Amino acid sequence: MLGLIQDRPLLLSSLIEHAALYHGDREVVSRTVEGPIHRTNWREINARAKRLANALVALGVKPGDRVATMAWNGYRHVELYYAVSGMGAVLHTINPRLFPEQIEYIANHAEDTLLFFDATFAPLVEKLAPRFKTIRNIVALTDKAHLPAINVSGLLCYEEMLAAQPDRFEWPQFDERTASSLCYTSGTTGNPKGVLYTHRSTVLHSFSGCSADGLGISSGESILLIVPLFHVNGWGVAYSAAMSGAKLVLPGPALDGRSVYELLAKEACTLTLGVPTVWLMLLDYIEQNRASLNLSDIKLKRVIIGGSAAPRAMIEKFRDLFGAFVVHAWGMTEMSPIGTVGHLLPKHAGLSTEKITAVQVKQGRAIYGVEMKIVGEDGKELQRDGKAFGDLLVRGPWVTRGYFKNDDAVIDEQGWFRTGDVATLDPDGYMQITDRSKDVIKSGGEWISSIDLENAAVAHPAVQEAAVIGIAHNKWGERPLLVVIKKSGATVTREELLAFLGDKVAKWWLPDDVVFVDTLPHTATGKLQKTTLRDQFRTYRLPTDSAA
Repeated sequence: MLGLIQDRPLLLSSLIEHAALYHGDREVVSRTVEGPIHRTNWREINARAKRLANALVALGVKPGDRVATMAWNGYRHVELYYAVSGMGAVLHTINPRLFPEQIEYIANHAEDTLLFFDATFAPLVEKLAPRFKTIRNIVALTDKAHLPAINVSGLLCYEEMLAAQPDRFEWPQFDERTASSLCYTSGTTGNPKGVLYTHRSTVLHSFSGCSADGLGISSGESILLIVPLFHVNGWGVAYSAAMSGAKLVLPGPALDGRSVYELLAKEACTLTLGVPTVWLMLLDYIEQNRASLNLSDIKLKRVIIGGSAAPRAMIEKFRDLFGAFVVHAWGMTEMSPIGTVGHLLPKHAGLSTEKITAVQVKQGRAIYGVEMKIVGEDGKELQRDGKAFGDLLVRGPWVTRGYFKNDDAVIDEQGWFRTGDVATLDPDGYMQITDRSKDVIKSGGEWISSIDLENAAVAHPAVQEAAVIGIAHNKWGERPLLVVIKKSGATVTREELLAFLGDKVAKWWLPDDVVFVDTLPHTATGKLQKTTLRDQFRTYRLPTDSAA
């Protein structure tokens, strides 16, 4: 017997309508590409999104068409989020940090019809425009006064488009399983793969962002969204912020330490989200300018860190500088992306700071909607004892079941998706990533966690960033090599660093050598690119390898 409850589709247009009606005056603040700070609110975002939807219809955009963006975090990008999906088309956010050849492949594979871009990327757009096979018009996200002078056919001005349209548009109703947005993986190996989200999956994911055991987003928050809107839909924050009516602060292209600090202080941000590389720049700026800064201006309560593991030293810095609690989170493009969030449990009340930090360094517990397990090489599920580690598998209503225009199977018969991460699960449900399956170091038949070694190394006061890779060893098969960037003006030797690690990791985990470099390679999403590092050190011989 079925129940007698109304069956209303879960559509993204309902989020912006709710925000405009019940939180209309709540601010959306942006640092613009043109320079000045721009202030608007959810009511105006909704009205301009409707103007944009009318403009898209006038340009011939139909339901199901892919509309691409190449833009920073700003109010115009948020308007695109709602206008494109709300009218039934598919928002395709392109990561401009990818190689040009990858961007060309992605746009053509998606068969994008329009491209909206920030002026920062004008030279890139001009270069790639002749290679786009299906894009009919290219729209600069600016006004006429700042329209870039580039040689692109069909170039349009965003503000002129909106000014020509009314702010009345009836958001259509359709099946909630309709595609809403498209994100491609960063493509570190092979071509990038497209993950096609639905309105249903995204609205459900937004609820998780607003839940107390999720991201905890509420109407009382002032959120500085550092993670780019072109990274897995900005972790869904633009949707959860509208659902809850939170204040949204968008940093535009300025992610340097000074600019981030200024927004945190001036907008009284209580919550911020981003990857560790941005926080390294912020903390370095504070360290260099501590005497001239009034840290009491910062009102941060929580910092959500994902993308790669947050070092213990970073967690401690945010606590000591601002009294802010770092919440570790984990997910993937294929998961919309949130999978786990690292909140404390009631049992942790009263624990020492050191023991609480030991919980924080883990990637957190699965939120409702995400199932997960770890399996061994034989495919059998392993114990959740915090010690056994194996391949991490997930499934749920916002986890992909396939890639766009790709028939390869990505889930098994029971619907489990193999993440490519190696992890442990403890009895309380906390998951901890020990490595990517392709990065794990196997020494003498035993696994060494490169992530744990990296986090231990970054705790040294002279270390800015660290990476650990496996180097071939005639006796042990592989042994770890630690590659380090020193902080500006700091000094540390190989011997000092190894001695520092001596009581922090198992003795047999200690790196066999340390190499100091000026830069480390990163993927377009800010993660360490260990494939490049392994290529760079392919012929490296460890001093402990007597047969070398």
